Amino acid sequence: MSFTELPLPMPAAVAARPPADAGSRPVRVLLVDDHNMFREAIHHLLSDEPGIQVVGELSSGDGLDRAITELAPDVVVMDVSLPGANGIESTRELLARHPGQRVLALSAFNYRQFVSEMLEAGATGYVIKSAHGMQLVQAIQLVAQGKTYLCPEAASILVEASRRGTAPVRPGAQNKRLGRRETQVLRLLAEGMSSPQIGQTLHIAPSTVDVHRRNIMDKLELRSVAELTKYAVRTGLTAI
Repeated sequence: MSFTELPLPMPAAVAARPPADAGSRPVRVLLVDDHNMFREAIHHLLSDEPGIQVVGELSSGDGLDRAITELAPDVVVMDVSLPGANGIESTRELLARHPGQRVLALSAFNYRQFVSEMLEAGATGYVIKSAHGMQLVQAIQLVAQGKTYLCPEAASILVEASRRGTAPVRPGAQNKRLGRRETQVLRLLAEGMSSPQIGQTLHIAPSTVDVHRRNIMDKLELRSVAELTKYAVRTGLTAI
């Protein structure tokens, strides 16, 4: 997968850089979003900001490691719903290889699970796509400085979750993350398979499929197969 590199000056090194200093040079931004028109609109918006330079674009997580190495962005603006490996997995894998990289999540959906999983994966900001453009600019500037930014909608949903006693973000909490088998079951459920069909496909008992389905619903706090299907589609797990 290739990425679009813009003709901007390249820094000499990539490793663990200090927070970007807006007073000395523009914040370097890499855009990762599979919707070309939206990505172009964001590029145009950011190009009007003297303190920001868009140094490259990607339509998926493929090629992300190479883009980080060659373009050395201060901030990666990462769409949560990407084809293939979604933004959550892409962020987790990216930060495992480049722990000093800063990631700002961008999503059309303000779901508690999306917000919490992106933060758990290592993103330090979250902005929904319906937000005003200046919120994105502010978020990029703050994240580049090593600070955290949550748009009001994302912050509100985390506060509400905390009030209900279901605080969504716990450092190192692995129990809310779907396992490999659960992810397989979720994808097949979203594609319309019954428990016996899934069991036959995965070579497990239908009763085991039902256990996985209950565990998935508990982890994601969803209450129906229809909600599971919407979640699978919006996270890029299935393209139905």
